[in-house]
Amino acid sequence: MRDSYPHTLPSIAIPEPIRGEETGTWAHSTVAVRLPDIARRTLVENDFPLEITQRIRALIADIPSAPVRLLQQAAPDAQDWEGYTRRFLGQDWLEVPWFFIETYFYRRLLEATGYFESGPGHFLDPFVFQKVEGLNTARTTIAVLAEHLSAWQTGDDQESHLATLLAIDLWGNRADMSLWPADEGDQLSHDEWESFDEQLLVNDTEAVTQLLGQRTGTRIDFLVDNAGLELVMDLAVADYLLTSATAASVHLHLKIHPTFVSDAMIKDVNHTIDWLSQSDDPATNAFGQRLANHRANECLILRDHPFWTSPLAFWEMPNDVRQELGKADLIISKGDANYRRLLGDRHWSYTASFSEIMAYTPAPLLALRTLKAELVAGLEQEQIERLNQEDPQWMVNGRWGVIQFAPGNQAR
Repeated sequence: MRDSYPHTLPSIAIPEPIRGEETGTWAHSTVAVRLPDIARRTLVENDFPLEITQRIRALIADIPSAPVRLLQQAAPDAQDWEGYTRRFLGQDWLEVPWFFIETYFYRRLLEATGYFESGPGHFLDPFVFQKVEGLNTARTTIAVLAEHLSAWQTGDDQESHLATLLAIDLWGNRADMSLWPADEGDQLSHDEWESFDEQLLVNDTEAVTQLLGQRTGTRIDFLVDNAGLELVMDLAVADYLLTSATAASVHLHLKIHPTFVSDAMIKDVNHTIDWLSQSDDPATNAFGQRLANHRANECLILRDHPFWTSPLAFWEMPNDVRQELGKADLIISKGDANYRRLLGDRHWSYTASFSEIMAYTPAPLLALRTLKAELVAGLEQEQIERLNQEDPQWMVNGRWGVIQFAPGNQAR
């Protein structure tokens, strides 16, 4: 475990945050169009009583021109949220930083449903339909993955198998349900994986497999993103790491309440393990049983914390989170929203050094991310020029990905 941290900020100057007022950007489209659409979809997918429906409609009407206001519902982290929000009072939804307003939207939605209060919306996940359908529509993909996973558990060439699983886990992020609703069918077919190498802009897999190969009793901390198919792929990586003895423990860091439509909570992991364990497909069932055993043996550890649903940049993590992550031999950050937090959702140069930005992390870090927002670091100028010519939407369409490694803080 690291006893001190020489850096708690990026080692290069931090730029301005991305804001929705930047017209023609994905940030603007997200705030002005996608957030109201997400709220409308919750009305379709839930049988809310009239009072909740009216509050959600009022929320929709506020976007994007109404001023930001304080949250009006008691919650365990209400005092923290008062501090986050107060600095933006009087500004509209487009003026404030993009990452803040997205996390604020999901808290306002929970306020409208009465999530933290006694009543019909108490602890009701408004996105549960999406999460359940995310599994049900991916049965074939999951069965194929489980069959390969079972074969790899007892085979040789562990580095190659881990590299393949990391790639599969990366591209599984295309199944993000805030972009592609689960009931629109399987987003990925198993024969697509082989075509993805050319769309990988950075591939630091070898650095990670070498790091893990040099250590024993390894602890991996996983910053989980979405439920559904993507969570199954995260769990496949965890299962392989544990069953192959590449890791002694895997800690999954999960959201403490529903957010970003499909972000996974502890309940979603438990539901997914049960769903896999009850499958009629033998390989899928065996996969679920292994996960259940890892959980029972406390090798697979599920954690949550209010930080993961806050609007804070990753370098603003509280001391208890920093100390916990500092126990890891490797942190794996999954998905676009987590990547945005790693970079503080700011206007970095696309060629800025990823390692220099991530100098503050309390352990080595691997980011698995398909690009769905207009920020990235660690690219070559030639790549950027080529992508601008070949695919003008390359920053936001989810076709391109990175597997990026940073050594982080080295003091122990």
